[in-house]
Amino acid sequence: MLLASPGLGAAMAYVTSRLVHDLSAEVAREREIGSYHLVERLGTGAMGEVWRADHSMLARAAAVKVIRTQALTVDSIEDARNVVNLFELEAQATAALTSPHTIDVYDFGYTKEGLFYYVMELLDGFDLQTLVERDGRQPPERVAHILRQAAESLHEAHEMNYVHRDLKPANIFMCRYGGDVDFAKLLDFGLVLDRNASLEEEDPGVPEPDAGVKLIGTPSVMAPEMLDPHAKIDGRADIYGLGCVGYWLLTGERVFPAETRIAMLRAHARATPQAPSERAGVQIPAELEQLVLECLRKRPGERPQSALEVSERITGLGLANDWDRSRRNRWWDNNATGPLQDRLDR
Repeated sequence: MLLASPGLGAAMAYVTSRLVHDLSAEVAREREIGSYHLVERLGTGAMGEVWRADHSMLARAAAVKVIRTQALTVDSIEDARNVVNLFELEAQATAALTSPHTIDVYDFGYTKEGLFYYVMELLDGFDLQTLVERDGRQPPERVAHILRQAAESLHEAHEMNYVHRDLKPANIFMCRYGGDVDFAKLLDFGLVLDRNASLEEEDPGVPEPDAGVKLIGTPSVMAPEMLDPHAKIDGRADIYGLGCVGYWLLTGERVFPAETRIAMLRAHARATPQAPSERAGVQIPAELEQLVLECLRKRPGERPQSALEVSERITGLGLANDWDRSRRNRWWDNNATGPLQDRLDR
């Protein structure tokens, strides 16, 4: 009904345009959102900008995410509303999760111009994309340590019927946390699916990708069932993504090194991944390699059926115990404050 009125639609478009302009001016000039002063832009994504921020009264720094101006520059008021709804769902879903391996949300609300923002913990470390690009493939015991932590975060999310849908190396962050290091945090629930609103069928099939279909997610980690816009998606799509992350850590390469987006999607739909040990040319514990390959199976019913199962199987391997506190501290002392950190800061 709203869009059926040209006058009202034009008015809403004008309001949205003004909000976009006002947010840009506010950030550039005042850099004040709620009780937070924006200090430095840390990064941008499809929907939001993330800023390092100081609270007006508290000593602890935080990260503030606000809707990007470009995200609201859309063709219709309905599209703009959908962007805001997705942003709100991301904040609400993340705030509802309590696993220490999920980014912690402190607060959320609206700017005085009416745009949504939320405040989260500021992490000290680097994501897995950066780690492998600059430090190379990782030892199997560290890979087990990282995957187990990520699986624990996913277990809680899936128990609450949330599916991340974009589990990639850039969305898992290794940080200092309390007195520990190499502590994994799952980030960016910007594509989260709330299955409480739409419960899914049990075992979607494997479609043939269509170059003309608009897909949600990252092609290099996309589960085959996500290539079908009509498929019903559940947590096993995240388990496939976790397999892609494990493959990246073990080999230093993506599962399928395709040159184009459609070739990448077709490979995920149909191709059999090469064993990580063959790709990397090194010996990898057979049980860990097998688990990663099981996560990468095309049909959801042939993968591990829960993140808890993945976590328990990794625990049973005993590998993660070999990446103990002393090894973690030694790696961080030698790398995270030295050459690797210098490269991370560039």
